[in-house]
Amino acid sequence: MTNASSSRDGVLALAAAIPFLLSLALLGFALSRQTLLAFAIGWPLVQVFGYGGSLKLAKGTIDHPLVKTQIVLHWMMLALFIAILVRAT
Repeated sequence: MTNASSSRDGVLALAAAIPFLLSLALLGFALSRQTLLAFAIGWPLVQVFGYGGSLKLAKGTIDHPLVKTQIVLHWMMLALFIAILVRAT
């Protein structure tokens, strides 16, 4: 494994972790306010099953197109959620 691929793996892992951590923060906020519960509960579950399934099919390789697609999908979900919040205020 070269230094470039390990650094790319680190960037991809960080890119996957950010939406997941934000979804957990949203879950805490939603539980305290009793609002957006369905989305706040569902989004982390979709991420766990999505990343788990794609990593299983990719045989643990984070630099695989399936895993990259999951990362992009959850960043798009985050962008849509932010757009909905901005539009609602």
